[in-house]
Amino acid sequence: MHKKFTSLFVALILAGALAACGTASAENTGSSGGTTSAAASSAAKSGTTEGSETTEGSSTKKDEASGSETTAAKGEEETQAVTAVTASGGMIDVSDLFSERDLKQTADTTDAETLTVSDGQDISITKEGVYVISGSASNVTISVEVTDEEKVQLVLDGVSITNETKPCIYVKNADKVFVTTTGTESSLSVTGTFVADGETNTDAVIFAKDDLVLNGQGTLNISSTDNAISCKNDLKVTGGTYNISCSHSALEAKDSISVADGTLNITSCVDGLHAENDDDNSTGQIVLLAGTMNIKASDDAIHATTILQVNGGTYDITAAEGLEATVIQINDGQLSISASDDGINAAKKSDSYTPKVEFNGGYTKVVMGAGDTDGVDSNGDIIVNGGTIDVSGQSTFDFDGTGTVNGGTVIENGTETNTLTNQMMGGGMHGGGMRGGDMQGGADGTMPERPEGTDGSMPEGKGGDMNGGMFQRGGKGGRGMKPGTEE
Repeated sequence: MHKKFTSLFVALILAGALAACGTASAENTGSSGGTTSAAASSAAKSGTTEGSETTEGSSTKKDEASGSETTAAKGEEETQAVTAVTASGGMIDVSDLFSERDLKQTADTTDAETLTVSDGQDISITKEGVYVISGSASNVTISVEVTDEEKVQLVLDGVSITNETKPCIYVKNADKVFVTTTGTESSLSVTGTFVADGETNTDAVIFAKDDLVLNGQGTLNISSTDNAISCKNDLKVTGGTYNISCSHSALEAKDSISVADGTLNITSCVDGLHAENDDDNSTGQIVLLAGTMNIKASDDAIHATTILQVNGGTYDITAAEGLEATVIQINDGQLSISASDDGINAAKKSDSYTPKVEFNGGYTKVVMGAGDTDGVDSNGDIIVNGGTIDVSGQSTFDFDGTGTVNGGTVIENGTETNTLTNQMMGGGMHGGGMRGGDMQGGADGTMPERPEGTDGSMPEGKGGDMNGGMFQRGGKGGRGMKPGTEE
């Protein structure tokens, strides 16, 4: 009996000690905030696109559980800074896409340095800070070369620069550079053939090797014999008015282009917005949240490699192709597209995604030219969940997968419908005929001799890959680089 009592007593003491240890351990974990679950840690990383500068000038996201209210409040402040910046809906989460400084349309010039441009006198910026630039000059390059952790803000205050062979603004190295316009009008132009900087093909009026943000309250006119603005990382536009004429792309970036607001008037360019990395087809996205774009382009008005997401804004587009990407998602906005090839084209440009066009909201009007053209063309599916899609042309819809109408309004050539008329099913056959009347089924069910290419061979003059006897659209020509140069 004594042994049983002693054993029970020891057991009770051990149980109490273990309970106390467990309580102390839980309290330490909770109070320190240094331990986060793998799921929370993954969520924090996946929602951050700018690393430590996600909420610039504020504490960053460290603990999803304890810091969610603070982060959400900061996010709300940032999204309110520019009209229609919203995190709701869309394949791409935009809640952390822009920092507070990205969205601020005026610069803090308290400690700014003022610079005046002079003919033939380059300006070299080698330390972090804000620089107000004014004056009129020719053959001047403002270069930025600071550390990977430093940011530079260039405030254009009525400056005018005309160069013959080199960029007006050249970002060689930085964490990020802001080009901010005051409430004035500035002009940057290159009139001759660009000359490479060593192995770097500096082929734009504003050429940046690192992240670039365009914002402000004024107007910037850009004229170029090649690209207007080129960024080798992430390019963002959050404010200002930009009047651009060029012979290649108005805005191009390797990783992404994101527009929160502003006005873009683009004329005489090959492409309007172009996001593409020749070495990595898993990048190259475009997100459009608000603003106004008037684009006239000889090729693609807006071209992304992976995802093109439209959450809002007003777009007036005249081009060979209006929108092109692997996945195109229209959640809101007012789009008017006049095209001579495809109005909206989802083609296999990225190995990371399956081609798809999806309408969830907004108003999209597509008017096609005569001939072998498609209003909405997808190498995969076309899905209409909401909004209004109004297409006029010989071929309104063309999809290789399925065409589904779950909601919204679909108008084909003036007639409202609840189905999508596919102009090319199963390699071109639809209702006994080929698109464009190339092949008509006989009344007795027989088929006449097939034209060139329908036996799986490549017809003359058609680019692209073969996919089960069906032609996918080929590229419109490589984006070539000068020999021995780095794009």
